[in-house]
Amino acid sequence: QVQLVESGGGLVQPGGSLRLSCAASGFTFSIYSARWYRQAPGKERELVAGITNTGSSTDYAGSVKGRFTISRDNAKNMAYLQMNSLKPEDTAVYYCYVRRRGYDIWGQGTQVTVSS
Repeated sequence: QVQLVESGGGLVQPGGSLRLSCAASGFTFSIYSARWYRQAPGKERELVAGITNTGSSTDYAGSVKGRFTISRDNAKNMAYLQMNSLKPEDTAVYYCYVRRRGYDIWGQGTQVTVSS
């Protein structure tokens, strides 16, 4: 079964950190780029960060650049999003995404809430 499963979300105070994980299964994860998206209540889903299949290149939304780091471990079929200096406006459901053979694969999402 082709799937992505996110974990690591939770409630954190402003200025805190979280590390999200994305576990891929059912396909050869190592040959595809991966992305993290997020969707806040009442807002459209937005791209947060992307990483190439080898991990050699990454890109970030301007709002998270310098605070978030995307990475992957192809030996473990995992992708990660390290989030530092979190702000209330980072509150959202975070999704892992892979485009495979013309099809979109989305995880179920993990909730991140930044609040004091």
